[in-house]
Amino acid sequence: MLPNAPVNGHVSHWFDGLPISRAPLPGSRDADVCIVGAGYTGLWTAYYLKRADPSLRIVVLEARFAGYGASGRNGGWLSGLVPAERDRMARRHGRDGVVAWQRALNDAVDEVIAVAAEEGIDAGIVKGGTLEIARNPAQARRLAAAAEEERRWGVDGITELTGDEAAQRINLDGVVAGFHNPHCARIQPAQLARGLADAVERLGVVIYERTPVTEIAAGGATTPWGVVSAPVVLRATEGFTTRLPGLKRRWLPMNSSMIATEPVPEHLWDSIGWHGRETLGDTAHGFFYAQRTVDDRIAIGGRSVPYRFGSRLDRDGRVPDATIKRLGATLYSILPQVASVPIAHAWCGVLAVPRDWAATVDFDRASGLGWAGGYVGHGVTATNLAGRTLTDLVLGRDTESTRLPWVGHESRDWEPEPLRWIGVRGLYLAYKAADWHEARGTKRTSPFAVAADRIAGR
Repeated sequence: MLPNAPVNGHVSHWFDGLPISRAPLPGSRDADVCIVGAGYTGLWTAYYLKRADPSLRIVVLEARFAGYGASGRNGGWLSGLVPAERDRMARRHGRDGVVAWQRALNDAVDEVIAVAAEEGIDAGIVKGGTLEIARNPAQARRLAAAAEEERRWGVDGITELTGDEAAQRINLDGVVAGFHNPHCARIQPAQLARGLADAVERLGVVIYERTPVTEIAAGGATTPWGVVSAPVVLRATEGFTTRLPGLKRRWLPMNSSMIATEPVPEHLWDSIGWHGRETLGDTAHGFFYAQRTVDDRIAIGGRSVPYRFGSRLDRDGRVPDATIKRLGATLYSILPQVASVPIAHAWCGVLAVPRDWAATVDFDRASGLGWAGGYVGHGVTATNLAGRTLTDLVLGRDTESTRLPWVGHESRDWEPEPLRWIGVRGLYLAYKAADWHEARGTKRTSPFAVAADRIAGR
């Protein structure tokens, strides 16, 4: 146990002080649409479906409470990041489609902001963009290539920065280069999830919490408390998909961890800056992601135990002490000014990774079954676009959204154990070795990272 140990687990720091009160399913019932999962995907889908057709009887089933999964544990980046490898998707679906997808995701950032304002959801939203940094020559080469790649995919507003220019935004230690992408907002993720749940209830959608779904089939969803029968059943279970029959290997539940400090004193903020509330990330292979929170803490995350054998899941977000130490060391390395500020909370959660690292949205009209997910950690904004796309698919609309390349995209299943565990463990050991190698001054991406990319099939 760490000295002066932070709160460890209890889902996430983002839920502190937020009410959790909805009742479970009281028994079997009928609906027009049954949505399994009350995270962002399920809630956005319910929101847009009910807005499009107020007569629909929509039921949302949630195993724990709204936002319990990745929606309430993520880093709070409302960004236009594409949940796929764009080059690979372009080879399969065409470049124009991927460009359209990128633009739709950038637009979705503003769509979420607009809906939050319209529905009175206070999610601490500040659209300050993302600051990506490099701290050694190899990272700087990748950073420059990444900035150019963003422009190649039609992302406007990319600004490349020298180390000094990056430090003027956030006074980070050892930064040699950076770039700013305007298509991102800082949010408090649990407040968005809970506010969105309240909004769909006001529209007439019924949410049942504490209601785990044990089976999804054409015509309904089965729970311990009864069956919700519906001609349309939509799966929005992301990292928890592995628990459903027949889906154990569909998506890999990848683990990511976070810590949050105590509130940082004002005099330290004077030395740090961060006045634009940019989200912050780096180009290391074992990358971090961070934000200045609504209550002036620093929340920072990264991979720790990336995958548990047999697709096992965490226990309400609890993380190993070693993870807390590692993330704290990363934080104090980039911001030594806060070395005296204690870590207050640590947590983790799972995100879903398809075998080809590409998310999907689909609806089979014959069976009435639909699904969306596999966001590879880029789901905060993508879920909004997925919800609107599922709405169009269910209602039989032919729209720009339904023609995007992730619609109907198929990925093969992951390998059986122990190959799955060996592969993921090897992947992250190689990335760790690559970061160690590059920190010693090499100017090119480490061969360890090249090997890791091959392991991942990226």
